[in-house]
Amino acid sequence: MSVRITVLCDNSVGPVSGTLGEHGFAALIEREEGEPILFDTGQGFTLLHNAARMRKDLSQVGKVVISHGHYDHAGGLMPFLEQFGGREIFAHEAVFSSRHRVKDTGECYPIGIPFEKSAYERAGAIFNLSNAFREISPGILLTGEVPRVTRFETGDQGLYCDCTGQELDSTPDDQSLVIETPKGLVVLLGCCHAGLVNTIEHIACQHGRRDIHAVIGGTHLGFCGQEQLEKTVEAIRKAGIRKLAVSHCTGFAAAARLSRELPKEFQLAMVGYTLEI
Repeated sequence: MSVRITVLCDNSVGPVSGTLGEHGFAALIEREEGEPILFDTGQGFTLLHNAARMRKDLSQVGKVVISHGHYDHAGGLMPFLEQFGGREIFAHEAVFSSRHRVKDTGECYPIGIPFEKSAYERAGAIFNLSNAFREISPGILLTGEVPRVTRFETGDQGLYCDCTGQELDSTPDDQSLVIETPKGLVVLLGCCHAGLVNTIEHIACQHGRRDIHAVIGGTHLGFCGQEQLEKTVEAIRKAGIRKLAVSHCTGFAAAARLSRELPKEFQLAMVGYTLEI
């Protein structure tokens, strides 16, 4: 199956003239056979603009995947529905959970999906919610909920279910997309709150394959400690991943470390980044 993956939303922009950056992520999956799939939607300020600048016809998208229920990945869903009409939306059952970030100062602000489920449904969304590892199109799968089995992937400690800071939000709805290609699996990450190693192991357990050709997207390593970063580098080497195209929540320091440790594999997946297989 020939496939092209193009980053439409990211914190940084590449060489495509006129594209804009925002804190968020979205990518378009195009195939020789089958309709395009949109993975995440960014905050909502740049998705439609960037797609138009890159001459990507989002009206042909039949399915939308939301990796998890944060505004910087689901914020563009409403503008997309308003522009193109109803679509099938794939997500985890906890995607509409209440989400907040609480700073050390005590300041709290909501970071969840911007609207209630009923508002999206009025705009035409047909939600297909599941926690399971599943195929959503021939050769394209979702990890579903990823078990947290590693000791060192502790997640983002600043996320809570409310503003009191009493109930830590482990982001159980975090999931990634897996594409089967002739060169191996391509794993597309939203934020990877579950941890890259946990995600790789879950894919191997559920799919039975470890031949990962490429990983693209946010790794959330910008919010982790040194041990997690070091263990992740070791796991990437062990897995034999050929391309590591990071973006969004990876962070400058972690990206610089990955670039130094994995110079042949490392790439930046800014707006306009494209991988064709």
